[in-house]
This record gives sequence, structure tokens and C-alpha cells, in this order.
Amino acid sequence: MNRRMLMVRTYFVVCLVVVVLVCSGCIKPKITLFPDASEPLKEFTLQGAGKEKILIVPVDGMISDSQRDSAFSRKPSMVQEIVSQLKKAEKDKDIKAVILKIDSPGGSVTASDMLYHEITRFKERSGARVVVIMMGVAASGGYYIALPADFIFAHPTSITGSIGVISLRPNVSGLMGKIGLEIDVDKSGRNKDMGSPFRKATQEEQKIMQDLIDDFAGRFVTLVVKHRKLNDAAKTDISSARIYTADEALRLGLVDQIGYLDDTIQKTTKIAGLPDNAKVVVYRRTEYPDDNLYNTYTSKPGMPEINLINLGLAESLPPSRSGFYYLWLPGRSD
Repeated sequence: MNRRMLMVRTYFVVCLVVVVLVCSGCIKPKITLFPDASEPLKEFTLQGAGKEKILIVPVDGMISDSQRDSAFSRKPSMVQEIVSQLKKAEKDKDIKAVILKIDSPGGSVTASDMLYHEITRFKERSGARVVVIMMGVAASGGYYIALPADFIFAHPTSITGSIGVISLRPNVSGLMGKIGLEIDVDKSGRNKDMGSPFRKATQEEQKIMQDLIDDFAGRFVTLVVKHRKLNDAAKTDISSARIYTADEALRLGLVDQIGYLDDTIQKTTKIAGLPDNAKVVVYRRTEYPDDNLYNTYTSKPGMPEINLINLGLAESLPPSRSGFYYLWLPGRSD
């Protein structure tokens, strides 16, 4: 009886310690039910039986180099995932072309530029052709990463453009004034805490911030003009950072053709000089029954990992980190 009581007390103490550690943030409890995205990518054929291959790489969601955690999954960052696929494709000499299937409103300036660089280097190293098909949205950073492509398709209902920069940073100075809270700051220079959420920006800081935005936007516009060979009128138009329908984008020269995914595959086959029976392949970590061209997953959804702390709400909200973004963020007002 005493031993039984001792075991119960020990179990109770252990549970209490775990609860305290969880509440204090010292541990992050997880229940792993299925393998996560750390498993290696494997090739799966969607159609065709030839030796030469066309690889489809989905670019779906916010462009970021931060790992994506949610309540039920852990995924590599978009940059890591796409680069992993390009590196694997580079080792396969039978892959003659890559189709980037983009459905993204953009993301951070740096992550977008990373993918632009990696796609450009992949073309140089592999000699493979790169074709883009824009799906629902390929705006701002989503368009930025399409620039190295040899040919750009737009789905008939695509939204693209938004060729510009937005800077996001929280401002709680008004709230602090209402509740009587102040933050004391000691700094080495007057602009050291520029962008602080605890006070309004000075005119000098606003000018510095605008100069940075203009610099990043100028780089974006310059690359678009270079890759797409736009005239001055088109350059002026896109510099407003507005969005365009597929028809408008075609008129301006931002895309080469309007069509569907099967049209893109046919055009890619022709551009790369491949036979009609060339394989169309994807890289995934798990096999899907009845898999097809529209599947954007590399790992099976469901519940690979239950994270009891992180509910994954941040992925459905605008970026919470201060910074500069090649991002179309509709509904935001100045």
C-alpha cells in the first residue's frame, strides 16, 4: 500500500513539474503521430513514359525563409523546400525543364531575392529551361521569382503585378498614451531605435524609411524591365505598384501567354525540345493515390505532428515581423 501511494505521489509530482515547465515555456510538448517533413524527397511520375523529364515545383503561399510551424505540422521554409527540389533536380541529367507553379502574394524582400538568385543559378548550372505558370495570384514577390523564367504563362484568372515594396511595423504609441505607459530608451545615435513601435517616427526617420523603400522598389522595377524588356510607358505603369489581370499583364509584356497547366506543359515540351511522351514528375515525401498536376503538397497533410503550444494562426495573418516586403497586401490602408 505504501509503495502504491509512493508511485502515485511520484507520478503526481512529475505531472506537476511538466505542467510548470510548459506554462513557463521551458518545454514545448509534441505528440508525433506520423513522419514529418524531414524525410527525403522522392520522385513520382504524374504522366508520360519517356526518358527525359519535366519537373513541376509548386510555389504556394507566403515567400519566407522561416520554418513554418503549426499545431499539426512542421514544414521547412518555402526557400529551403524549393532550393532542395532544385538541388535534387540539378543532379538528374534527365530533367530538361522545370515548371514553377506559382500561387503566392509574395513575401519578404530577402526571401524573394534568395529564390530569384537560386532559380537563376539553377538555370546556369543545369542548362535546364524554366517556365512559370501563374495560378490564382503571382503578385509582388510571387512575380519577382518568376523573372528568370524563359517563358511565363498566366492562368486566365490570375492576378499579378504589385511590383513594389511595403514596409510593415507595428505602432502602439497611441495605446500606450491611453494607458499611461512609457518606455525609456538609451541609445548611441538619434536614429538607433528607428522603427520603434513605442513612438511615432520623426520626419527624418520617415525620409530614411522611404529612401530604403524606394531603393528596394527600384531594384524590383529594374529587374522587371531587364528581364521583360519593357518600354518606358510600361515601366511607368508598373512603377505604380498596381495589380493586373492576366489580359492586362499580357498587354504590358509581363507575361508571354495566357493558358492552363496543360498548355504550359505542351509549351515547355516544345521550348526544351522534348518528345511528346516526356515524363512530368514531382518531388514528394509521401505517395498520393490518384495524384495529379494540381497537388501542391510534398508531404501528406493531416496530423504529422501535434504541437500543443503553437496553433499556427500566424500563417493566416499578415506578417508580424517588422521588415520590407515584396508583398501584395489587399485591404491595408495608410
